[in-house]
Amino acid sequence: MDITRREFLQTSGVSLSAIALVSPGLISQVGQPQGQQAQGQQVQNLLAGVSPLTEADYSARREKARKLMSEKRVDAVFLTGGTNLLYFTNLSWGTSERTFGAVLNRKGEPIWVCPAFELERAKERLPKGQEVRVWEEHESPYKLVGQIMKDLGFAGGTLGVAPDVRSFIYFGLKNDAVGVTVTDGAVITDGCRGVKSEKEIGYMELANKITKLAYQEGFKSLREGMSTGELSSAISSAARRLGGSTSGGPQFGPNTAFPHGSSAVRMLQQGDNVMVDGGGSVQGFNSDVTRTVVFGTPGDKQKKVWEIVRKAQVAALTAVRPGATCESVDIAARKVIEDAGYGPGYKYFAHRLGHGIGMEGHEYPYLVMGNKLKLEPGMTFSNEPGIYIYGEFGLRIEDCMVVTEDGGRLLGGYENTAIDKPFGD
Repeated sequence: MDITRREFLQTSGVSLSAIALVSPGLISQVGQPQGQQAQGQQVQNLLAGVSPLTEADYSARREKARKLMSEKRVDAVFLTGGTNLLYFTNLSWGTSERTFGAVLNRKGEPIWVCPAFELERAKERLPKGQEVRVWEEHESPYKLVGQIMKDLGFAGGTLGVAPDVRSFIYFGLKNDAVGVTVTDGAVITDGCRGVKSEKEIGYMELANKITKLAYQEGFKSLREGMSTGELSSAISSAARRLGGSTSGGPQFGPNTAFPHGSSAVRMLQQGDNVMVDGGGSVQGFNSDVTRTVVFGTPGDKQKKVWEIVRKAQVAALTAVRPGATCESVDIAARKVIEDAGYGPGYKYFAHRLGHGIGMEGHEYPYLVMGNKLKLEPGMTFSNEPGIYIYGEFGLRIEDCMVVTEDGGRLLGGYENTAIDKPFGD
């Protein structure tokens, strides 16, 4: 169903004032008394109206998981401390050698497995009315999981294990959950998390906007001889003033040819490429943005490479639509770069086009050759083509994007429109 941008924002839990474009002039005034006052007002505008997730949101996630379990013939999924447990239950729990978790099942609410001595602490945090079963130090929590499956009517049934569950728990379940078939639970967890709700997309929209605005402010501090640490601090400081958080990993000059950075120390020099890759989060949902600019006047080769990379990003976005395969989006971007002479394959464009993003910076699914998974509305990815020439420079442009009902769009605005306009006009 098509909805207008206004309707989307009103239903996503992010207010129109929160998502509105911020005046760059207000940000540039930080440090002056009147500018500080204006900046404070703008921070309020950015975050006002952002509604946190509610129990109804978590309940909807569990209901979606139950439907998927029925479709995929999985009776339950075991979750332990980590992102998947948080996603489905709103409970954050640390990991240790003592197994704590939840049996997410297709018949009802989760049933919890807890070390006996942790019961009172767990009861402070667990939803009221949900069942908790305990195991003593000399007992096997995995036998307890097997008994839960039997009591649910799933004796001899199938138990999925979430992909972030540690291997010793997986093997414990294989050995001690008698009669239970233990399988990969990613078909359920990834199947739910891979498609974002309107509210989750709203969080990501705002997170990406804050990151870009923080970069925009940080780039104003560029000066000859500065360190990457100084630029990173300027970006983080700007993000805090906007009410969010962004960590940026800058590289200068030849070090930008390393897609994830070089350990070599490089102070900023005239003509250097400046590449910053990083992100932040809003309500636990992440941004991931890369911008590459030139300190000083860009040379002809820098301009040429920038044009190629930007065309590749646009080609990828154009290829995004429901029903297209993940690999087809990678292919669309890679073809532009190869046709321009920067191929074949991964020679200069050294990595896949993009990764899924949401509660984790990199998550299912991935835009990469060989991945024939079909895109669905609500899937979110990074779109980050690049060209890396060791000994000279690298150049990458990265924005997050969401699959819509009829195509795709970039998140957070402020698109890179020219090598000297990293955030548009």
